[in-house]
Amino acid sequence: MKSLSTLRLALVGGVFALAGGASAMAAELNIYTTRESGLIQPLLDAFTASSGVKVNTVFMKDGLAERVASEGESSPADILMTVDVGNLADLAEKGLTQPVVSDVLKAAVPENLRDPANNWFALSMRARVLYAAKDLDLAAFNYEDLSDPKWKGKVCIRSGQHPYNTALFADYIAHNGAEATEAWLAAVKGNLARKAGGGDRDVAKDILGGICQIGIANSYYVGLMRSGKGGEEQVAWGDAIKVVLPTFKDGGTQVNVSGAAVAKHAPNKGEAVKLLEYLVSDDAQKLYAKANFEYPVKAGAPIDPIIASFGALKVDPVPMTEIVKHRKQASELAEKVGFDN
Repeated sequence: MKSLSTLRLALVGGVFALAGGASAMAAELNIYTTRESGLIQPLLDAFTASSGVKVNTVFMKDGLAERVASEGESSPADILMTVDVGNLADLAEKGLTQPVVSDVLKAAVPENLRDPANNWFALSMRARVLYAAKDLDLAAFNYEDLSDPKWKGKVCIRSGQHPYNTALFADYIAHNGAEATEAWLAAVKGNLARKAGGGDRDVAKDILGGICQIGIANSYYVGLMRSGKGGEEQVAWGDAIKVVLPTFKDGGTQVNVSGAAVAKHAPNKGEAVKLLEYLVSDDAQKLYAKANFEYPVKAGAPIDPIIASFGALKVDPVPMTEIVKHRKQASELAEKVGFDN
């Protein structure tokens, strides 16, 4: 007997199959996404209102690539949407995407934030920033400075194996090489005020609690905390810190991205490309900024006031694909120095 989960997947597949079969009569799109529906639904609703194209979504926390691969040529998925550049690159490497020729996407998405073969495109960014105690006289900071002995016992950070940090460490490798990165990681570990772990918001919480003075965390969490979306308690965490946009000494601020790709066997490719182009429009980029306090990828698009208060973001120019290449080595180096021990 089939399990309930198997039956549910079969039912969803059947609904999408019907949607795909009806696409010749009524424009529709099918999205497989690891982004929670609450974050992207406002954008999809706006797209439907402006284009008349209905958008069906299936949210899956894990297993997106495996699902699409198992469906093969019969997959109803038109767009694959996910968070973290490693996940986007993984979809392309597994042959689950197809290149998109679009002057609109090329003009809106900087070259370092998209696949060189145009298999995927970043749609929003979150920066890896410095949370600092408000009383610190600190207006500028380099990632390299995290290893300075003056911060001994004063640094908080989540696990070195978390994708947010392996991406940062991989970018460090791209700038400084593996040997220097290993030494830096060992020195940062020596500066920790507590064991690496918890979440990014815990960095702000622990700064408020006096456990540490500085820490590395994602920019959008500050918006979630200060706006009250994370709950009343987290407002105090967000208000207890100031945010500095750190840079590499020879580069900019490290960012990670959310993005999307057109599925290899997309039944509705034309509509899929139209949606991707809409998602980099000024209106959609503004909605991205409002929904989850993310940075838009399109230059000049509006930024939420909380995030804008950090100052001008200078995105590190290292290509996302270069960072992906170093992530395995970054994880191995973090393990080698016992970063989480």
